[in-house]
Amino acid sequence: MVTDDLLMLRKMYTGFLASRVVITANNLDVFEKLRKPVSAAQLAKRLNTDERATEILLDALTGIELVRKSKAGLYRNLPVSTRYLLRKSPEYQGDIIRHASTMWENWSALDQVMITGRPAHRAVDHEAFILGMHNLSVLRTESLLKSVSLKGVKTALDLGGGPGTNAIAFAHLGIATTHFDLPETAPIARRLARKSGAKGIRFKTGNFLVDDIGQGYDLVMISQIFHAFSEKENKKLLRKCRRAMNPGGRVLVQEFPINEARTAPPPAALFSVNMLVATRHGRCYTPREISGWLRETGFQKVSVKSLPETVLFEGKLPR
Repeated sequence: MVTDDLLMLRKMYTGFLASRVVITANNLDVFEKLRKPVSAAQLAKRLNTDERATEILLDALTGIELVRKSKAGLYRNLPVSTRYLLRKSPEYQGDIIRHASTMWENWSALDQVMITGRPAHRAVDHEAFILGMHNLSVLRTESLLKSVSLKGVKTALDLGGGPGTNAIAFAHLGIATTHFDLPETAPIARRLARKSGAKGIRFKTGNFLVDDIGQGYDLVMISQIFHAFSEKENKKLLRKCRRAMNPGGRVLVQEFPINEARTAPPPAALFSVNMLVATRHGRCYTPREISGWLRETGFQKVSVKSLPETVLFEGKLPR
């Protein structure tokens, strides 16, 4: 007898099947070629792929409802693919799927990571990672801005800002914003800022754990940074931010939500495994942990707000 719990288990351990199909299709630019109906033979010729393999992949994409197949055997994107998997779409998610391809390689070393406790470094694609963060952040910016008051904020620091999505949002509001990240990240963020039309963003590069991050900030944004570092490193970073801020300044910390047992919601518990694979000390941290760090490092009036996919912490300095 096939029970519901067995079906659930099967869905878990075969989840990689659909995942690999989507990743491979994205890597091959399949969706870009399916703006108009094409046959498997035509697509194989355009992609320089095997015709049989191409047809099987297209049928699988049809089966998981990313592609439509006509009675004549022609394939075309469904609306969900047009919305999220074409580069010109404002909601494009292809970069984060490219990053998932890198994750695939590193997660394949999880057995070994469990023995050594050390991260896997089988594959690296920095540009895909940074652009992938933009794919995700651009969908979250509106809810982030609605959740905080920026009254009186004249200067801001987007610390470890990655693609600069938050820096761009602050700059569009007339806030003098500094973007701080690694030297290899800055050119990507600059490119996205130019494309957005944002003006006045200052780009500062270095390692924020050891290098100068500047001074005189009314607001410091630390978005999706803590999960990559240890508790000791995160508290060190908060102390550094406190010294860089003006009296009455505020710090915003955005992270994935996870319960105090660190077991739910499931995506956050699984993301901690991603940090196990990718970093030496990182994992998802609970609201109690992060709120405690803020208070311990001198921030007051600590608040926690739930956003659609993340949780936002705010701490304030005395005037």
